Amino acid sequence: MRAGVALQPVYPSQQFGDMVADAEAWGLDELWLTDSSLHSRYCYSFLTIAALRTSRMTLGTAVTNPVTRHPALGAVAAATINEVSGGRAIHGIGAGDRPLEALGFKPARLGLLEDAVAASRRLWSGETVSWEARGFSLDDAHMRFDVPSEIPVYISASGPKTLELAGRIADGVILLAGLHPDGLRYALEHIDRGVEMAGRDRRPQITVFAYGQISDDDESALAAARTIAAWFPQTAPMYCELAGLSPELVERVRTMYSGGEFQEAEAAARLLPEDFVRRMALAGGADVVLEHRRNLAELGIDSMTVFPIGGDVESRIATVRAYADIVRSEP
Repeated sequence: MRAGVALQPVYPSQQFGDMVADAEAWGLDELWLTDSSLHSRYCYSFLTIAALRTSRMTLGTAVTNPVTRHPALGAVAAATINEVSGGRAIHGIGAGDRPLEALGFKPARLGLLEDAVAASRRLWSGETVSWEARGFSLDDAHMRFDVPSEIPVYISASGPKTLELAGRIADGVILLAGLHPDGLRYALEHIDRGVEMAGRDRRPQITVFAYGQISDDDESALAAARTIAAWFPQTAPMYCELAGLSPELVERVRTMYSGGEFQEAEAAARLLPEDFVRRMALAGGADVVLEHRRNLAELGIDSMTVFPIGGDVESRIATVRAYADIVRSEP
């Protein structure tokens, strides 16, 4: 099973470049970078840094959206990173999340997301496109530079309809479903339903995002994991029920959740019981990581991506290095 790291472009550019170069040297296979409008630096500039500082890792957005960036411009951005990196780009796209609110937007409807993927692929193939799509239009649009016809498209998904869409059309899925097997099985069933609907012969590649901290300091690791655990009642409550959280507590967390990013939800996060946090997020040392990776492998998942959160920069770098060390020593 592959191993990846997801980062936010919140670090100074030189430090970020050093981080991704180290991550590749430590043996990690994938780098994913968030695209969060005003919440961080411009993801495509930082992906360019990553492309120039690495030679092997795949490089993807996790994720861009078709609301703040016209799908054609998203396709150009992905094609550019693909060229700079020597063919290592992945176009990660989703409906968008709470950072859109600061710009006066709401997440994309499913039709817009589906048509954005179709438009990107048509443009990459060299087609000239005139199309009144759902939420955008193209008029005699074509790329005026050479791009490969195949750049992998990964759809970020949690809810059943988006999971089914990903199963129907995506090359891969960025799965945000927590880490407990019941929730993951629920998500995989919906992906497989989409695969069957489209008559495909196999499931897309799947990378599960594991947010949290790897540390033998259990208290620190649990504190880091709490904020992302609070994201699930707000955004993907179906996984809360599967993980044993009561409807009453889900509603309390939803009421208290504030801010555009999970880091701004500390008050809501304090309401969550420890066992729920550990089901939804990564909190602990090597034994915890290895257990999660075994569970994912048994479910047929292709990659586990660690998203280090909490603590200072050094603790997040330590989480990335610890993950790489654990994967290298995996039985």
